[in-house]
Amino acid sequence: MTTYDHGFARVTAAVPVLSLADPAVNAQRTVELMTAAAADGAALVAFPELGLCGYSVDDLVQQQALLDACEAALRTIVEASRGLKPLVAIGMPIVVGDGLYNCAVVLRDGEVLGVVPKSYLPNYREFYEQRLFAAARDAPTDTATILGTSVPFGADLIFTATDLPGFNVHVEICEDGWVPIPPSTWAALAGATVLVNLSGSPVTVGKESYRKSLCTSHSAKLAAAYIYVAAGYGESTTDLAWDGDALITENGSLLARTEPFAIADQAITADIDLDRLAQERRRMISMRDQVGDYASQLKELRRIEFALGAPSTTTLQRTVPRFPFVPADAADRDLRCREVGHIQVQGLAARLRATGIDKIIVGVSGGLDSTLALLVAVDTFDLLGLPRTNIHAYTMPGFATGDDSLRRAHELMASLGVSATELDIRPSCLQMLADLDHPFAKGEKVYDVTFENVQAGERTSHLFRLANHLGGIVLGTGDLSELALGWCTYGVGDQMSHYNVNSSVPKTLIQHLIRWMIDAGANEATGGQSSRHVEATRSVLGEILGDVISPELIPPGEDGAIQSTEDSVGPYALHDFFLYYLTRFGYRPSKIAYLAEHAWAPDYDAATINRWLTVFLKRFMSNQFKRSAMPNGPKIGSGGSLSPRGDWRSPSDASPRAWLDELTATSQQVTDP
Repeated sequence: MTTYDHGFARVTAAVPVLSLADPAVNAQRTVELMTAAAADGAALVAFPELGLCGYSVDDLVQQQALLDACEAALRTIVEASRGLKPLVAIGMPIVVGDGLYNCAVVLRDGEVLGVVPKSYLPNYREFYEQRLFAAARDAPTDTATILGTSVPFGADLIFTATDLPGFNVHVEICEDGWVPIPPSTWAALAGATVLVNLSGSPVTVGKESYRKSLCTSHSAKLAAAYIYVAAGYGESTTDLAWDGDALITENGSLLARTEPFAIADQAITADIDLDRLAQERRRMISMRDQVGDYASQLKELRRIEFALGAPSTTTLQRTVPRFPFVPADAADRDLRCREVGHIQVQGLAARLRATGIDKIIVGVSGGLDSTLALLVAVDTFDLLGLPRTNIHAYTMPGFATGDDSLRRAHELMASLGVSATELDIRPSCLQMLADLDHPFAKGEKVYDVTFENVQAGERTSHLFRLANHLGGIVLGTGDLSELALGWCTYGVGDQMSHYNVNSSVPKTLIQHLIRWMIDAGANEATGGQSSRHVEATRSVLGEILGDVISPELIPPGEDGAIQSTEDSVGPYALHDFFLYYLTRFGYRPSKIAYLAEHAWAPDYDAATINRWLTVFLKRFMSNQFKRSAMPNGPKIGSGGSLSPRGDWRSPSDASPRAWLDELTATSQQVTDP
């Protein structure tokens, strides 16, 4: 299957070296970049504003000789596009009626599909376009004769691929994207998903960062892709400078950007995720409401249809992070951890204040989840000015608790200064197993689900009764990944608590949160009111990070290997990946598998990914009943909550068949000759 089969569309932003006022040379360079982009499988290629003559030709643009040369250059490009698939947007001046317009000519496969005139002409500071051009609103016609053919003319054109769902392109020019309500806003409301801006945009100090903010925010607000292409080397430096800044953004993210101030031709390429944009828009009911508010105006926009004939590209030109819940950039990751800490602490602080309760009961296993919950509790009590001794932490060894886990739990509780107690649950578990006539109570080594859940249930039962006894609330420790997989004991088990600060935090992020708490040290969630963690705390946290993830409910085997969660249900790194794309964007399983292959090769091959994705889908669907009854807890990330009161409402008795069949059918298409 191709990238296009998975809902992607490749776009290219090209910045050729300009030969000022020499359209013939510029046409040749444009053809070279266009042809290369087509060979690379692009569906769209965009060039700078007035790229055939140069933005900085000033009054020369009104010279008939230059206008004639631009028309001849356009003819060269149109002829060269025959047999090529991509939609191409070229900047040039065009005379229509009595006016001269700054235009984008949109062409494909030897045919001009339409011409878009610039709507807003800047006439301030270094700009004086109203001296030279007419604005789109001044045009007395909605057609123009280009190379002897009448074509649609106007800023109201949307170019729609009939054979690539969601590939709807709108083009605007430079200043159009800088006004309060750009033409692309109306186009997006009318269904355009890929918005293109051909720009001149001379550079000044600070403009590069402003362009990025402008493009990313515009794409986020409209749930669209926004491709911005500025003029570069070769433009006149009589009074201005040019950096050739081209950006490809999508829904608030920067996918690609040119190197600034290059003195050679540049082209950047990225695969736009049309499925992501479609999913975002379906969820943005307020955007649909606004579509309704302006429906009569939006119906007037013209759709220009064309058949793309999607290229057969198979290699994805797009970064797919292995850990979608965890920012790859260190600074962004630090900010994310800080935000998560604030949310968890504020959530718990508000719950304590609302209940009037000043004590917490929490089970501490020495593993990742309970460690994070305990650290959040400590930060919260420091913030509220409550003694840490009001945090009653219990480590409750069972039949399979390792010596190292028990030691770490004690060291962690002691170093944090909380009220620490060891409560051995084995006697009460043995009594229940005997009451159940379980083989283990008779000395047989039977480690079934009953054996495991008796221990989980005893721990939770003790915590709730301790909460009654001490006048506190039980703090939950289970995380988002476990809830997704149903890897928790329902009811009287680790699924239940009075309040759970981890319920929206995936396993892959928890490790980074703990690491951040070690490195940042100052418990920044409290605003710096508490002191740094003592060395003993930092040391034990480092040990916890390096240990195997285990529920420690089954004794070690003869080889001494302890029970591993990931051996049973699969790698949490993959499951978090699956969870993100399934719940955040509603992707088909085959697309999730495709993205996972791209992100995780060579560590996991296609067969392994499909195997664990099948496990994930079955477990995710069959364990909804546990999420339907989950306790309160703060939502952390966008799409990162499975609470039925938040992001995820689903019946507990739904079948996974449609998802499994889609994955199986697509896998067979890939493997069959």
